[in-house]
Amino acid sequence: MKRVVVTGLGLVTPLGCGVDSNWQNLISGKSGAGNITRFDASKLKCRVACEVPYGDGSNGTFNVDQWVEKKEIKKIDEFIKFALAAAEQAIKHSGLSEINESLSYRSGCIIGSGMGGLPGIEDTSVSFRNGKKISPFFITGRIINMAAGYLSIKYNFKGPSYSTVSACASSAHAIGESFRLIQHGQADLMMAGGSESTISPIGIEGFTACKALSTKNNDNPHFASRPFDEERDGFVMGEGASILILEELNHALKRNAKILCEISGYGMSSDAYHYTLPEPSGDGAFRAMLNCLKDSSLNPGQIDYINAHGTSTPSGDEIEVIAIDKLFKNESKKVNVSSTKSQIGHLLGAAGAVEASYSILSINNNKIPFNLNLNNEIQSNSISFVKKSSLDYEINHTLSNSFGFGGTNVSLVFSKYHDQ
Repeated sequence: MKRVVVTGLGLVTPLGCGVDSNWQNLISGKSGAGNITRFDASKLKCRVACEVPYGDGSNGTFNVDQWVEKKEIKKIDEFIKFALAAAEQAIKHSGLSEINESLSYRSGCIIGSGMGGLPGIEDTSVSFRNGKKISPFFITGRIINMAAGYLSIKYNFKGPSYSTVSACASSAHAIGESFRLIQHGQADLMMAGGSESTISPIGIEGFTACKALSTKNNDNPHFASRPFDEERDGFVMGEGASILILEELNHALKRNAKILCEISGYGMSSDAYHYTLPEPSGDGAFRAMLNCLKDSSLNPGQIDYINAHGTSTPSGDEIEVIAIDKLFKNESKKVNVSSTKSQIGHLLGAAGAVEASYSILSINNNKIPFNLNLNNEIQSNSISFVKKSSLDYEINHTLSNSFGFGGTNVSLVFSKYHDQ
């Protein structure tokens, strides 16, 4: 099968808009958490979120006018706006100057999202009940596949164009499925990733009702997201987008593209256990990682860093540790693990793509971001948790985990590119 490489990245996250601002804030240990500013959350049990910083576009702030045509701004929800910004960054990062007619038929777009335009749906529902008319752009600006639709139209991608919806594994699936399409010769170039923006009253209250969100640190928001720490009490809602440019290796080489990494493996599984809780033995997560390693022809000992799913929920983190311990039980050295959700919160359907980008940046910089707020970690026989500060480390292979409600599990392996 064909080899697949990554040639471009784009990021909009609570750590900023742009790859450079994200990386610098990530490795320095900046927290993207704060009290909710989008609406009055004073009466809610959870008043903390990781919001994308809005501004004039300087210092890593997000200025929608720089990324979205003025006539479109009011038509679409934030998740589409974030996707447009991240995609433009990724295209520029990849050095793609134009998509000619020949390439357009061999280019596609898969963008994952778990919730899509939830804030717009909520606002429209309230205004409609109050007697206001519904905008003709209500549907097209809210449904999940329109992130991929807008991007395909903008960049003239006439190959596969759709969205993956698998809760918090959505964008990891998007990357994996794009990887498969190129591997099997059905595309030469794929724009893949995810986008999410659900920091709204119904979004926060909905996840609070199912006991998923942190509620103990409303007065200390920077400490609320604490993956793998014994004091964790739930995740912090995040938002943003990440888009990757994937290419067939020879296609990238012919245009002298800078290759950021190679995608080596993609593995999936289902817990088939519960709609929110992971299977207690960690079997589903274990099999996703094992399937991914088999796909990449790597053994566990070759993995230098795991960007864990690590959401900061009591059961999820514990079970992911059990699964990693099971996978690495016969290895002589411990594997480096951290969860970047400690800094950006949980971006739901966009989480897998953002964490994939962070994993790729780790490879390119030989540096592992640390786990913020990790003071008393879950005990593990195989894990070396990266904490207190970022770690300089020669990285050849990273594994990125994404698990979602409904028991869906995805693992991806990214590897340093070698011309052989």
